[in-house]
Amino acid sequence: MTRTGTADLPLHDGKAPPWLFRRMQLLAGEIARAIIYEHGEKELLRRISDPFWFQAFSCVLGFDWHSSGTTTTTTGALKASLRPEDGVVVAGGKGATSLNAPEEILRYGEIFSLSERKIEELIRASRLSAKVDNALVQDGYRLYHHSFILTSNGDWAVVQQGMSERYARRYHWLSDGLCSMIEEPHTAICAQRLESRVLDLTSRESRENRQATLDLIRDGPAHIRRYTAQRSLEDFSPVLRMPARHQILPVDIGRDGLRILQAAYELQPSTYEELMALRGMGPKRIRALSLIAELIFGAPPSWRDPARYSFAHGGKDGHPYPVDRENYDRSIEHLREALKEAKLGDRERYGAMKRLSEFISRSRSG
Repeated sequence: MTRTGTADLPLHDGKAPPWLFRRMQLLAGEIARAIIYEHGEKELLRRISDPFWFQAFSCVLGFDWHSSGTTTTTTGALKASLRPEDGVVVAGGKGATSLNAPEEILRYGEIFSLSERKIEELIRASRLSAKVDNALVQDGYRLYHHSFILTSNGDWAVVQQGMSERYARRYHWLSDGLCSMIEEPHTAICAQRLESRVLDLTSRESRENRQATLDLIRDGPAHIRRYTAQRSLEDFSPVLRMPARHQILPVDIGRDGLRILQAAYELQPSTYEELMALRGMGPKRIRALSLIAELIFGAPPSWRDPARYSFAHGGKDGHPYPVDRENYDRSIEHLREALKEAKLGDRERYGAMKRLSEFISRSRSG
């Protein structure tokens, strides 16, 4: 099974200057098309879903190695350069643009002649991936960027980012090998800093808690009411099971919580994924249900930050060195010409470029 990933990045003010973004757009497109030509559409998705490759890619384009802008600018450059004829497109983006993802997926799906059912699955995957990282992985980062990368065959990847104070965290998804949208759906998880307390309901350790939460909903909101924040500690005494952790956590389903839980009860969701996808079932409500399920059934969720790795590469603000515009333009042109000639039948030159790149990589590592 493929697991997706996250990356923590400090927020930087400002944006890529127009002269640089134009070049980023051109180079990003040529690199993407070269990968598609050499390895296929799915391989490009696989690389984008790898936080380390994505970070290196953004550095090749000339952006800051540790800035949150590596996400928004790199996916923006890909979106601006890739077209349906390339076999890979990008939907969504930063801020309000992210809300356009379903409409754009629908349009591209029709261009790619995907079935109505497949398009509906893609739109659902886009929405669920955002909800999972906003509500099931409660790490204090609120999503503000969502990019959905789609191929002509209906394969997909997601790159999205959340913000917390002066840091941003990036989440990667990949459809290939994905067995579940709610249990460890992420590829390799990276971060520059670990959070001390993260409610991770996607963890395998939270499986029993998810099932207990589903059972709570099936029993109805009347069963849940006496465990909310409005009740005193004595109300818990008949079934009190103290968890191993020391923190005292708020259990609050919100002003409209019982009405929403009543609607969920009437629908009787058959899976936790169906429950999580219901309108109104946001982070606060899901957290409250998880805590109540722990109190009643003794089924604790995971409180460990799923981030595992950290990385560092090297851009835009002159670190480790200023962008050399002349060399940048030369790289774009060489790559474009090599790919153009390869498509016309001159694979020898393209192969020579590839071997040269491999030789340089080996030399640097040695």
